[in-house]
Amino acid sequence: MKIIKAVVLMSVSALVILLSGVGVVLFNASRWVMDTWGLITFDEIIFHLKVPMEGTNTDMIFDFINQCLPAAVLVMLLEMAILIAFRKRKKKYAIVCIAGLVGAAALTISAANYLWVNLDIGTYLKTQGKDSTFIQDNYVDAKNTEIVFPEQKRNLIYIFLESTEATFMGKEDGGAFDQNVIPELTEIARNNISFSNSDLLGGGHAAFGATWTMGGMFAQTSGLPLKLPIDGNAMSDQEVFMPAVTSIGDILKEQGYRQELLLGSDAVFGGRKNYFEQHGDYEMLDYYWASENGKIPPDYRVWWGYEDQKLFSIAKERLTEISAAGEPFNFTMLTVDTHFEDGYYCEQCQPITGNQYADVYLCSSHQLQEFISWIQQQSFYPNTTIVLVGDHLTMDSDFCSNVDPSYERTVYNAFINSAVMPVQTKNRQFTTMDMFPSTLASMGVSIQGERLGLGTNLFSAEPTLAEQYGIEIIDEELVKESKFFNNFVSDIEVEKGE
Repeated sequence: MKIIKAVVLMSVSALVILLSGVGVVLFNASRWVMDTWGLITFDEIIFHLKVPMEGTNTDMIFDFINQCLPAAVLVMLLEMAILIAFRKRKKKYAIVCIAGLVGAAALTISAANYLWVNLDIGTYLKTQGKDSTFIQDNYVDAKNTEIVFPEQKRNLIYIFLESTEATFMGKEDGGAFDQNVIPELTEIARNNISFSNSDLLGGGHAAFGATWTMGGMFAQTSGLPLKLPIDGNAMSDQEVFMPAVTSIGDILKEQGYRQELLLGSDAVFGGRKNYFEQHGDYEMLDYYWASENGKIPPDYRVWWGYEDQKLFSIAKERLTEISAAGEPFNFTMLTVDTHFEDGYYCEQCQPITGNQYADVYLCSSHQLQEFISWIQQQSFYPNTTIVLVGDHLTMDSDFCSNVDPSYERTVYNAFINSAVMPVQTKNRQFTTMDMFPSTLASMGVSIQGERLGLGTNLFSAEPTLAEQYGIEIIDEELVKESKFFNNFVSDIEVEKGE
């Protein structure tokens, strides 16, 4: 009997200690999530739970551990000491157990409520049972659309700019900042083609399903939001990833383009490797490729892999090589230094503003201008279109805290050396999905109906879906379940019981 009582006592103690620790972890984790990702959406969290997590910035993981675990361990040790001290005093022991359980429950409920409100989980769940025909009604399949390339095919250099907004320009140019932290990018937008939501410089909206890096890359290259109604890490195991989707990579591959994706992180992260390899047969030039090919020192790793100053150096080497091959190319890049939280402060950065993230943007803007200037001096440039687009709005927790709430934050864009001129660039309402047909148009490609996916050719006079329906309606419809969209992932298989 004594043995049974001892076992019960130990079990109760262990349960109380464990639940208390879990409660503290959940409470701190909820705060950490919102403090680290100010603009994170619930669909992004769902997405990253479904795709490979390889390549995640280890600094972020360590920050999570430092923020969440020490307090939990301290509480568990304290509770263990108290329970041991009162193990022979039944009443006090019971009170301590009850207090521990109540405290754990309170912390867990508080954490759940905090995330429920800030991530608007209620709205997300309400929409999941509703089928929307919006995508079906407006989707234009590139397979069934006449797409005509010019006799001399133009090269494409497409640069995804991590977390880069038109917001960061000075107020006099259309931004929301007193001090412009992307002056060179502002000059590039001013002197080339840049579509704006106002009569000054501006940009486009990252719609639902395009508010994080992989979502933004998918939207801009396929004209669709990234929604994955599958379980587990299925994307990492698939021989095909959304085979029914036609992306710009698929179109250019069919036209004989050589395609490469250069990024200073692990291409596996977020499903990027699967998507770009399976839609265009891109050669993956990621962190591991750079390490294996001697582009960076052995065992070198900072930030998400390696910094942008090395990225631009490698890009120059690759462009010099592939341009000499005599075949049209699509060279796509993703910068990383301006990733939240606070960016990566490289050796080229200068302490100018007193804010690290602002200084990183200033540094990034300068490096991009230098890279663009280098491209413009190369023999392949006259027949090359350059597209600069932010992948999404920054998720930094406080960088835009002083921005007027009424200001419309938008994603940066610029088209350099376009083969065509636009009908209208100012006072346009558009999303990053419109980049898909617009990029092709800037290369001199004619598109029947000026629409692909859910995107509209911004160079044409055709109104975008955002101009037809409004941004809010688009987001309301895209967040809903779409049986039509689910057909795009119908070939993704998930093993039962796993």
